[in-house]
Amino acid sequence: MMFKVSGRQTNVNSMKDQKIQGPSFLAMLFLSWFFTGKSPKAPGTVGSLATIPLFYLLHYLHFNIYSLLAFIATLYIAAILVTQSVQQKYHLHDPQWIVIDEVIGMLITWAFVLDTVPHHLFLVFAVFRFFDIVKIWPASYFDKLHHGVGTITDDVISAVYSGLIVKIIITYFP
Repeated sequence: MMFKVSGRQTNVNSMKDQKIQGPSFLAMLFLSWFFTGKSPKAPGTVGSLATIPLFYLLHYLHFNIYSLLAFIATLYIAAILVTQSVQQKYHLHDPQWIVIDEVIGMLITWAFVLDTVPHHLFLVFAVFRFFDIVKIWPASYFDKLHHGVGTITDDVISAVYSGLIVKIIITYFP
């Protein structure tokens, strides 16, 4: 995607190519999940993997389903607001470096499990990445929206599908 900045065309998908001031440090830290979204290869996968230590922390802190859902809801709202602000200000549409949506999706998928058994965490990761990449409707609809809601919500929908599949697998094939 290209747009004009001071009479020249700029690639908006690469923040380093831009000569204009980028998002604030805190916005980048949050949206890129501690800069894991800046990975040159597979930033969505790297951001998803970088969520796994958070599972261990939340498990250690004895988060139950209610506290986890409150945490996810807070992240979801903050992610939509910050994503919309950055996308609008810099004329972006779902840039790859924004991986907070993968973090939220992984958390939602993990909410169906709420443990740290290694093969369960592998299933959470693998099944979520599959549904995040495939984008089964209505995730595909939200993926096309040019708004923070679309950027974040497509992964939430993929996460619900993922969570259901993971729960079925763990229940019937422990």
